[in-house]
Amino acid sequence: MTAWIIAACAALLALAVILFDRYRLRRTMDTLDRMLDEAIAGTFAASHFDESRLSAVEAKMRRYLEASGVTKARLAEQQARVQGLIADISHQTKTPIANILLYAALLGDKPLPDDCRDCVQALSAQADKLRFLIEALVKAGRLETGVITVHPKADSVAALVTDALREAAPKAQAQGISLSGEPVDTTACFDRKWTGEALGNLLDNAIKYTPAGGAVSVSVVPYELFCRIDVADTGIGLTEDECARVFERFYRAPAAHDAPGVGLGLYLAREIAAANGGYIKVSARPGTGSTFSLFLPRPTATPDEM
Repeated sequence: MTAWIIAACAALLALAVILFDRYRLRRTMDTLDRMLDEAIAGTFAASHFDESRLSAVEAKMRRYLEASGVTKARLAEQQARVQGLIADISHQTKTPIANILLYAALLGDKPLPDDCRDCVQALSAQADKLRFLIEALVKAGRLETGVITVHPKADSVAALVTDALREAAPKAQAQGISLSGEPVDTTACFDRKWTGEALGNLLDNAIKYTPAGGAVSVSVVPYELFCRIDVADTGIGLTEDECARVFERFYRAPAAHDAPGVGLGLYLAREIAAANGGYIKVSARPGTGSTFSLFLPRPTATPDEM
């Protein structure tokens, strides 16, 4: 009888130990789950824990999240400083650059020797390039830091393409390039202003690197989840390695080194596409032209589905 009682007590004690261990494990997992949820939401704050009551894994997780939070805060602070610096530079240089362009135009209207006229034209071109660079840097910085927000909504792709073709037509005509498009009456989710700039950058890039007598075309292919806008040219093309780097900030392909530009147009286009929930792909071969494809989500495709 005594042995039976001892066995029963031992069984109950073992059950109690098992239940207590399960309780501690569940409590630890619940705490880790809560900590991760707070970290994802950006609301994690360190608390004072008694390490004798929590596992070493939980304590390490807490220290890791603290370090990650500090790193994220420092990165955000550095981005804000850089954005503020770029904004200050933009503000302080806007008037001087405008004055340089104005006086260069005034000089160009006066009777000047040919060599002086060449210098005035070079001065005007470089000042305009500097103005474009600063404006592009400000746009890129504001997109990256969220100062500029993109508001996608269901809109007409045909209208987007038509507007972009109309704006690109004068430059294509001046360079002797055939520009054509096939707007399709379909809809996609995008911010009209910023997506128009992205498509304009793709067209400007195609025209810039297509020699006189070449052609640039725009076509639209609707899918179930995305709408694809292709900008194809018969220009210099890209190698496989260049295709992998062409969307990097300030990247210029070796063959395009002497062409005008600063290497920000395609980078901005990719950032805008991503902000709309889409993306950009490129298909190209050297000497046979390039095709840049802008994918925009359809109204039936929600962010969760993509």
